[in-house]
Amino acid sequence: MSKNVNALFNPFNHKGLSLSNRIVMAPMTREFSPGGVATNDVADYYRRRAEGGTGLIITEGTTINDPVATMSERIPQIHGEASLAGWKKVVEAVHGAGGKIMPQLWHVGMARSPKKAPFPELPSVGPSGLLAPGKQVAEPMTAEQIEVAINGFATAAADAMRIGFDGVEIHGAHGYLVDQFFWSGTNQRTDEWGGSMANRGRFAVEIIKRIRAATSPDFPIILRYSQWKQQDYSAKLADTPQLLEAFLLPLSEAGVDIFHCSTRRYWENEFDGEGLNLAGWTKKITGKPTITVGSVGLNEDFFSAFAGKGSSTRSIDDLIERMDKGEFDLVAVGRALLQDPNWANKIHQGQLQELEQYSGEALATLS
Repeated sequence: MSKNVNALFNPFNHKGLSLSNRIVMAPMTREFSPGGVATNDVADYYRRRAEGGTGLIITEGTTINDPVATMSERIPQIHGEASLAGWKKVVEAVHGAGGKIMPQLWHVGMARSPKKAPFPELPSVGPSGLLAPGKQVAEPMTAEQIEVAINGFATAAADAMRIGFDGVEIHGAHGYLVDQFFWSGTNQRTDEWGGSMANRGRFAVEIIKRIRAATSPDFPIILRYSQWKQQDYSAKLADTPQLLEAFLLPLSEAGVDIFHCSTRRYWENEFDGEGLNLAGWTKKITGKPTITVGSVGLNEDFFSAFAGKGSSTRSIDDLIERMDKGEFDLVAVGRALLQDPNWANKIHQGQLQELEQYSGEALATLS
């Protein structure tokens, strides 16, 4: 790395969010919360990343109040007295270290395997009961089930604000419930929740509006979305900038403050023509701040890690150059921060020779 890294360490201020730098910890599921309750070890885990210089921490996915929202009793939840008390300790630990933190609000939808999850007698839910295109495993969600899910997101956000979180992120990526509504491959409804791009986005729009009503005008809402799905890495919500605009503008108008644009490699351009990645196009279309993510500081994408493949460090000169040009505003770091809680401080202090080499064996499930 030869470029000046100041672009990463400029303060960021937008609505109710004030950060000391532009580095975000990406959400990574760990399954270290027995009974769905974040423990003192979880608080220590996030505190170390705040002490290590990370500007904003987005927690692992934490599930909303719907009995079929989770896939494991060890995934943290954000409902119930014990779980909220556990998260309050996490918030206090991170704030005590000078950091900022948001929970990622999650419903796994059809990605849940009933036999391995709490309440195995209950079927999983999804807009059309499809786990993947052509793979029907349940009945389509009813109006009542849709309302339970929307209300679960809103209640979770209100609780998050009450216990001191600095905002919330909605998990709308990677083939989980919100994304199952977005994607025509898993949403084949013919009512107001399916069909057109606008109808497929309605579920997320209603969640965003309900969260805004349940919190405050200045409580930050981040939406994480992706083109790719765990069911199909080559899937696309939008093949053109025009379709991406049709997808994004209703979400932006509903109240998203920041878009978190999940890609495998941040340096890959999303469409031909302007040389912008997904976060760049999203910022261009909406005018809202964006977070870029995808193999930051590493030379292998995260799919390789599922096979236990390691990854050596990679220069972030091109990342700095793109930030300097204003292509995106924030940078989410996943595996590098999983391996090394002091990654941000080491980058800031130029201690590149001390950066940890990533080991695939250290991988927690990415979310």
